[in-house]
Amino acid sequence: MENLNETMMDSMEKLFESQQKILAGLTTMMDVDYSGSNETEKELVFEMDKMKLYHYSPRVKDPNKYPILIVYALVNKQYMMDIQEDRSLIRKLLDGGQDIYIIDWGYPTQEDQYLTMGDYINGYIDSCVDFILKEKKIDKVNLLGVCQGGTFSLIYTALNQDKIKNLVTLVTPLDFSTDDGLLFKWGKYLNMGKAAEAYGVVPGDFMNAGFLMLKPFDLAVGKYINLIPDLDDPMKMANFMRMEQWIFDSPGQAGATIREFTEEMYHKNALYKGEYKLEGQEVDLKKITCPILVILGQKDNQVPPAATRPIMDAVGSKDKELAEFNTGHIGIFVSGRSQREVAPKINDFLNERK
Repeated sequence: MENLNETMMDSMEKLFESQQKILAGLTTMMDVDYSGSNETEKELVFEMDKMKLYHYSPRVKDPNKYPILIVYALVNKQYMMDIQEDRSLIRKLLDGGQDIYIIDWGYPTQEDQYLTMGDYINGYIDSCVDFILKEKKIDKVNLLGVCQGGTFSLIYTALNQDKIKNLVTLVTPLDFSTDDGLLFKWGKYLNMGKAAEAYGVVPGDFMNAGFLMLKPFDLAVGKYINLIPDLDDPMKMANFMRMEQWIFDSPGQAGATIREFTEEMYHKNALYKGEYKLEGQEVDLKKITCPILVILGQKDNQVPPAATRPIMDAVGSKDKELAEFNTGHIGIFVSGRSQREVAPKINDFLNERK
């Protein structure tokens, strides 16, 4: 009986402690300041339609002669790379001597529903590259493509090798035939043409719902349960809120582009097979001959390693390197490993090939 009473008292104490933590957490959530994203100093230098090109203020005296143009995916916002001061991949690259430009794709509206991959690659990306070349009075830039933006960057470089000094791809899919990961299993059967026909511009919430289904418990329930022990920690709560803000800040997708990307990449695997044409122009990845650094996360459940590794054999470059890191898709950008390993790897690669 005495043991039973002790057990009950212990349980009551733990329950009381949990209630106190939750109450303290509610106060913390109401008061927490989760500003700090996208605050590394930069300047708007060029815009075209809804696309904006920003130039970050260099943080070293003599930055790399060849600036980096960062091409992010269309489905999320690029400030993931500058999510907070102590986890900013952008800031780490700047401190490593890089001169950085980044594309902000903006938020498509119904007037943009007919934008194609050609508009994004031959139009917006090429215009940004030409702007930088003219502004800096140089003949080549470094190109860094992220996820879908990396696929775009492979296409762009294959068609414009004369403008690219070095190419870096982060968590970039090329071989869409893999069955690793639900996104690639489902992608072969997705009919985004119907979604594009129904919406014109496919809403970001529609896309987010699909990504949440990749790991429904972890992404929709588990992360909030795991947050409970940290509810009364303002710093951890601020980090969590920044990430939540970014996750749900999802632009819509131009119907013509998402239809083309899904059909040509997921359904046909056309780029990897050498069968893809951009606005009638054949895209041969063997025409990529510049130095290339391919970066992937070994635990990536959105772009599995099997979709990325084939880049190494697909390109024509002799100077090429594959760097694998023990982290996931987001971890490439905002983890301690990103700060300690990923950014230094990019800096070393580019600084050695000036």
